[in-house]
Amino acid sequence: MKNERRAGILLPIFSLPSNYGIGTLGKEAFRFIDFLKEAKQSYWQILPIGPTSYGDSPYQSFSSYAGNPYFIDLDKLIEQGLLEKEDVADLKVENPSYVDYGYIYETRFDILRKAYLKGKVTLRKELESFVEENADWVKDYALFMALKKKYEMKSWLEWPDEEIRLRKPQALREAQEELKEDVEFYEFLQYLFFEQYAALKEYAHKNGIKIIGDVPIYVALDSADVWANPKEFQLDKENYPECVAGVPPDYFSEDGQLWGNPLYDWDAMKKNGYQFWIRRIGGAARYYDVIRIDHFRGFQQYWAVPYGAKTAKNGKWIDGPSLNFVKILRDWFSNIDFIAEDLGIISEDVTELLKASGFPGMKVLEFGMGPKEANNHTPHNHESNSVCYISTHDNSPIMGWKVTADPKEVRFARKYLGLNWKEGFHNGFIRGGMSSVSNLFVSQIQDYLGLGEESRINTPGTAVGNWQWRLSKNQLTEEMAAQIAEITERYGRAPKEK
Repeated sequence: MKNERRAGILLPIFSLPSNYGIGTLGKEAFRFIDFLKEAKQSYWQILPIGPTSYGDSPYQSFSSYAGNPYFIDLDKLIEQGLLEKEDVADLKVENPSYVDYGYIYETRFDILRKAYLKGKVTLRKELESFVEENADWVKDYALFMALKKKYEMKSWLEWPDEEIRLRKPQALREAQEELKEDVEFYEFLQYLFFEQYAALKEYAHKNGIKIIGDVPIYVALDSADVWANPKEFQLDKENYPECVAGVPPDYFSEDGQLWGNPLYDWDAMKKNGYQFWIRRIGGAARYYDVIRIDHFRGFQQYWAVPYGAKTAKNGKWIDGPSLNFVKILRDWFSNIDFIAEDLGIISEDVTELLKASGFPGMKVLEFGMGPKEANNHTPHNHESNSVCYISTHDNSPIMGWKVTADPKEVRFARKYLGLNWKEGFHNGFIRGGMSSVSNLFVSQIQDYLGLGEESRINTPGTAVGNWQWRLSKNQLTEEMAAQIAEITERYGRAPKEK
C-alpha cells in the first residue's frame, strides 16, 4: 500500500444484496469483486465480520476470531447438498433494503441446524481438521455459545452457575460433555463460514483486489475473549469489570460514547509478551490483507469509565502501552499493512505515536470543510502516508451531510472543491478525494451512488437503527463501473496493467 496511489470502496458484507435478508459470502460478494475490478479499484474495505450480539453492532462481537453465521450463503449449502430448496422457501424478506436482524435471529439458526445434521456426517473429517487447526479459539467460542444458548443468551456475567462463569476445570469438562451436540454445531458454523470466506478471498486476490478488515481495539464484554481470558482484562476477583471503555464528549456526542467494553490489563499483557494481541492480530491477518485498527489513540491513552456509569462523561484518561506495544505489533506482522483510525480527540502525543509507528492515518473530507480554519482533514494538508475518505461508516454519506451539516461548511465545500450542479455535489467530493495526495482513497459506495441519510450505516451514540442499510441488485451497473474507472485512472490510482 505504501508509495502507491490506489483506490477502494467501503461496503460491509451485510450490505450486499441477497435473497435471504442480509448480505452473504455468496454470488453477490463475488459479483462485487467483479465490479471493483471493472472500476479499477484495488481494495474492498469491510467492517468486522464477527457474530453480532444485542444491538447488531459488528464492533460488539461474541468473538474477535469467529465469523458471523448470518453471512453463510444458503445457496452454496444447497449446492453442497447440505440443504434443500424447500428448507429456504418460506424465508421472507419484506424490505430488502434493510436488514431485519430480529427475523434473521429467529429463523436462520434453525436452517443452519439442518445443514449441520447432514454435514456432521458427510464433512466429519473436514470439520475435525478445521477444529484442530483453530483449536486456540474455536473450542472456547463454541462452548461459550453453547452455554449462552443454555442460559437463554444471557451475558456470561449473569450465568447462574458460578463454577462455569469462573471457568472451574471440572465444571468446564461437565459442560463440554453435556452440551456436546451444541458445541459441535457452533464449530460447524465456523467451518462453513471460513470455507466460504477463504473462497471469496482467493477470488479477490485472483482479480487484484485486497481486503481491508477492521479490528476494533476493544473486545465485547460479553464475549468468549473475555470469558476465556479474564487475566488479560481489568476485572475484579469475581471477574466483573472495574472500569469500561468509551470516549469523552466530542463532535459525535455531547455525553461522550459509553461503549462498555472491558479495559485491558496492559501491565499483565506486557509480562506475557502481549500474547493475547499477537494471537488476535494473527487471526485477523489470515483473513485480511490490510488491518484498520479502530480507535488507535487508545494505545496512547484510553478513557476509563467506572463500571455501571450511565454516560461516559465522568471517565478519565489513563496512559496506554504506547510505542513499545505498537512497535511489537508492527515488527511481528511486518507482512501486513495497517491503517490507524486516528479520529476523535487527538492530542499531540497521539500524533507523535502515529508518526513513530509509520502507519497511515485517516483523513475525512467531511471533517475538513471548516470555513474558519483548515485542519489535517482539509485536502491541502493531506500527506501521502494516509488514507483519504469522504465519509466513514460512522458519518453521513456526503449527500446526507449536505443536508445535515452546518450550512457554512457546505458553502465552504462548494468554493473549496469547485462544486457545481453539472458535475453533481457527490461527484465533486469524489474528485476531491481522488485528487488528494493520500496514497489511498476509499469511498463508501453510497457516495458513488449519491445516496443520502437513509443509507447511513451507523450513528454513534445511538442503539437502534444502525448496521441495516443494503444495496439492491440493480444499483451497481456497468456504466457506473466505467465512470469510477475513468476518474480512478485520471488521478493515477488505477492498478498498473500487467
